[in-house]
Amino acid sequence: MKNKLVDELLSAWEETYKKGQLTLWIFMALKDGKKYVDEIKLFIEIESKYTMQCEEQSLYRNLRKLHHIGAVDFESGKGHKGPERKYYYLTALGNELFTRFVERNIQLFFNSKITKLLKMEETL
Repeated sequence: MKNKLVDELLSAWEETYKKGQLTLWIFMALKDGKKYVDEIKLFIEIESKYTMQCEEQSLYRNLRKLHHIGAVDFESGKGHKGPERKYYYLTALGNELFTRFVERNIQLFFNSKITKLLKMEETL
């Protein structure tokens, strides 16, 4: 009974947590180089060890927002057999935004106290 409750609570928490992570994962995918949507999706899935799944519609919506604010831009390029594709990349603003976000939010996890707390050992 307790395990079922923990599983349910964990699933709900992860669903909310993952929705908030999509922008970070898009930035990391583009930090790795120019990509079209399918490549961004594949990067996120592989690098998250398949814990992150995202629909193309969510990616497009997020990329449109990032393009609108000037953090992401794109250039058209040929597809393999189909129409031209949009290859997205981070702009100077996008790189600065990503760098500052990492400094303010991700680097916190490398603090020795936090690193110790994140270890998978039970504390008494």
